[in-house]
Amino acid sequence: MSSNDRAPQTKLLRAGRPHKGWVNTPVTRASTYIFENVAQWRDVRARRGEERLASYGARGTDSTFALEDALVELEGGYRAKAYCTGQAAIAIVLLSYLRAGDHLLLTDGVYEPVRRFCKEQLTRLGIEFTYFQPDGSDLAGKIRPNTRLIYVESPASLTYDMLDLPAVAELARKHDCLVAADNTWGSGYLYRPLALGADISVCAATKYLGGHADVMMGTVVTNKRAWQPLENATVDFGQTIGADDAFLMLRGIRSLPLRLAAHGKACLQVASWLQQRPEVARVYCPALPEDPGHALWKRDCTGQNGLLTVEFSPAVDAAAVERLVDSLQLFGLGASWGGFESLVIPVNIGAARSIGDWSRHGAMIRLHIGLEDTNDLINDLEQAMHSCLPRIG
Repeated sequence: MSSNDRAPQTKLLRAGRPHKGWVNTPVTRASTYIFENVAQWRDVRARRGEERLASYGARGTDSTFALEDALVELEGGYRAKAYCTGQAAIAIVLLSYLRAGDHLLLTDGVYEPVRRFCKEQLTRLGIEFTYFQPDGSDLAGKIRPNTRLIYVESPASLTYDMLDLPAVAELARKHDCLVAADNTWGSGYLYRPLALGADISVCAATKYLGGHADVMMGTVVTNKRAWQPLENATVDFGQTIGADDAFLMLRGIRSLPLRLAAHGKACLQVASWLQQRPEVARVYCPALPEDPGHALWKRDCTGQNGLLTVEFSPAVDAAAVERLVDSLQLFGLGASWGGFESLVIPVNIGAARSIGDWSRHGAMIRLHIGLEDTNDLINDLEQAMHSCLPRIG
């Protein structure tokens, strides 16, 4: 069997491992590299813009190169870069491909801090942006002659709308646009935007790639067509990561398939239980057969992660939902997700969307289903609902 015929889980256990006998790539902490002579120094400097060469710590070390190799294997791309946070990765992507006078099409289901970045930073630089529906239904009519980039997130943040990425990519090619996809939900394993036609895949690696709630990082993998602008901007903005963080991220990637399978199984069990509760109006989760995006999820994704959003009945007011959040014992109230722990946050969907009227929707919370025993998590939700929510039905 050739290496290309092996399962993704097997490939990830070996990706980014130099053949020197090590199971784990040693941590290489380095800033300065010493050259043997001026000729070698000049040769490396002349080639390092297009080739991955050890020349200075900010441009990479053995540790970061090993992580990049694993990311390329994971996403099926050409080259990869890593950044200090997911937001930093997104910012560099936007600044790599857009300049004054350009127009960006941005999904209304985007990660909320990106909205602020576009409003505060892109507009200051003379870059316009327009939101489109998270499912892409109004996208074609919003493309302009100066549209240079279409930025998608599928499944979308908070409501997990699915988008037909191959159709978006085909539309973009007709208009000479690039397509960038926030792939944090799928983390390169459950969803592979580059294989579906995107040019750029961005991931908040802090979440599932790290998996242990102990490292911050963002990653970008591109196809060959989109690579050079990203490489140039990464160098120009002085973006790099530390060797220890690269080591931790590689550690997380090794167990990614097993963790995602466990998160997904538990998430569906909790989602099915929540659907039976009279206090719940809707569970947002694309793996559920009733979800509007289920057919696309089934076509394009290989599984479910641990995320779901719960919308409560209009009879449940926001104050009661906040009391429920405070009453949960196994769900930590905190930002992020993707680690081994279960988490909860209240959701203000109106503040996270620019299209549509969300005022008639019930109060919402987002849950990340961790690796605790699923029955314990359901029992925790049940006791909180029983003690904090009004009786319905």
